[in-house]
Formats: sequence, C-alpha cells, structure tokens
Amino acid sequence: MQTGTIRAGIGGWTFAPWEGTFYPADLPKKRQLEYAARQLATIEVNGTYYRGQTPATFAKWAAEAPPGFVFALKGNRFVTNRKVLAEAADSLDKFFAQGLEALGDKLGPIVWQFAPTKRFEPDDVARFLDLLPQAHAGLALRHVLEVRHASFAVPEFVALARRRGAAICYAHHHVYPEIADVTADFVYARLQQGDDALPAAYPPAALDAWAGRARSWAGGGQPDDLPRADPGTVPERRPRDVFVYFIHEGKLRAPQAARALQQRVAGPAAADTP
Repeated sequence: MQTGTIRAGIGGWTFAPWEGTFYPADLPKKRQLEYAARQLATIEVNGTYYRGQTPATFAKWAAEAPPGFVFALKGNRFVTNRKVLAEAADSLDKFFAQGLEALGDKLGPIVWQFAPTKRFEPDDVARFLDLLPQAHAGLALRHVLEVRHASFAVPEFVALARRRGAAICYAHHHVYPEIADVTADFVYARLQQGDDALPAAYPPAALDAWAGRARSWAGGGQPDDLPRADPGTVPERRPRDVFVYFIHEGKLRAPQAARALQQRVAGPAAADTP
C-alpha cells in the first residue's frame, strides 16, 4: 500500500544541554545544524516566531541541510498574538516578505500558533484562513493551525480547517486540547509529554505506539485511540506526509526520541498501515 513520508524531528537545534548528549562534545556550534540535519529528518524552527530572518539566513540553512530534509517554520507571533486574527494581513505580508523561499524544496509546513487565551470564533478564524496564501514565490504552502484553547475542539473548527486544507496540529500535551482530526493532505503532530529521565524521552512501548499511529496517518487513516473533535467525519483515504516533533517536556532527550521513532517507521514496516 502506498504511504506518505514520515519525518520525525525536534524543535530548533541550539540547546546547550544537547552538547555532549546529542552533539559530539567537540562539535563547533556553527556546525550544529549541519550535524542535526544529518541525524534527523526535520526541524521545527522557533526563531521565526520571535523575529524576522533574511534571505541569506534561509539560504544558509538550506545549504547546511541534506537533500530531503525539511524545515517547518513557526509563523511570526505578530500574526497570531492578537484578539482579531482577521486583522493580520500586514503582519502576514511582512512574514512572507522575509525571503523564506530561499529554502526551496526544504520549506515544510508553516505553523500558526494561537495564544492560549484565543477562543474559537468561527467568523474570525474563517477570515484568517482566507488570508493564508496557498503559494508563495512559486512554492506551494502547507499551513498548520496550533490552537491552545479547548473551545476549538468542536466539529465547526474541524470543518473550517478541512475546507481550507489546513492541518490542525495534534498536540500530545498536558493542558492543550488534543484534536487528532485529519483535515489536510499532511499530518502534523507535536509530542510534548517526554521525560528527560528516559533514554529516548518515551518508553519503548510508547514509541512503538506512536510509530503505529504515524504509519496509520501516512497510509491515509486516522488512529482510533486519539481524540477527535468531529469523530463522525471520515477524511478521504489517501497517502499523507507526516511530521512528528518531540518538543517541550523531555527536551534533553528529544533528539534520541526522534531518531528512535524514525528507526521504527523506516523500511518495510512503514508500509504496514492499519
């Protein structure tokens, strides 16, 4: 059976405790991205949330990563940290004017992280989704909505995201809502309940389970053990690329977790889709 590509990764590549635990102790800091991009399949860039970048910076990142590697970018906070999302047009223009097209085919999903206080307001969310471009400088864009308020866990939000082809970030988090509904031609998950005391942040059995869920998503299905806001709607069954990030809790061992998951979904088992 055909499946999409499963990529497992981490958030960022600069974290002092990774020096000597993930990075070789003698590795120069300027080579950390080059090393991480050859150990992992994807990285979610947090720096684009806080500040603008330059075309030269994006080009440098692309040059340091091997073919097939993908960067997910956090959308800038000035776009989403506002009461009325529909008023974000100017901030969106600035975000897309910074030169991210220099990443070329290494440009992955763009994650729009809403404030924890932002409630679901259907008209406002619909207008915001209308602002998101489907392409930029000849590159097709994939958008992710990372919502953090429980009011979003309703069928109306799922339907809006699905109509616009935006993915809802599945967050395995202690506080934020878990919405595992598939709404796009790819799936985006952030696993945020790791434990630094474990060699790979999660127990082996838990990593096995996440690998099975990733294979289900990649094969066009939906895992039957994750909460959905609209369980009555079944998306079209087709191969989907899957992005899974180990982030937040258990950050020290996040690289080991990503490698462990990637190993589990590699090879013939990756096509064993429920």
